[in-house]
Amino acid sequence: MAHAKNHDYHILPPSWHPFTAAAGVFVMLFGAVLWFSPAVSNNTPWVFAIGLVTVLYTMFAWWADVVDESQHGDHTPVVRIGLRYGVVLFIMSEVMFFLAWF
Repeated sequence: MAHAKNHDYHILPPSWHPFTAAAGVFVMLFGAVLWFSPAVSNNTPWVFAIGLVTVLYTMFAWWADVVDESQHGDHTPVVRIGLRYGVVLFIMSEVMFFLAWF
């Protein structure tokens, strides 16, 4: 009875994806600063590349988890509507941002 689902929402378990995405972005930005800094004698993009690979891997793994949740039936109609609203609001915010510039 404790595991009975009496609502339409999908409660996610704790995930490591936000932490690795933040760490990857930090390493990528730190690598970009080192790469473009004239004070550093060896301007190689290795630190930037490690951060970029970390971010790309995290994006792939996170979306793979979302697809896996969807295939297991965790995305009820209410959850799908919420995801759809989120995408529409994101696109609208980007349109408004670019309209503000021009």
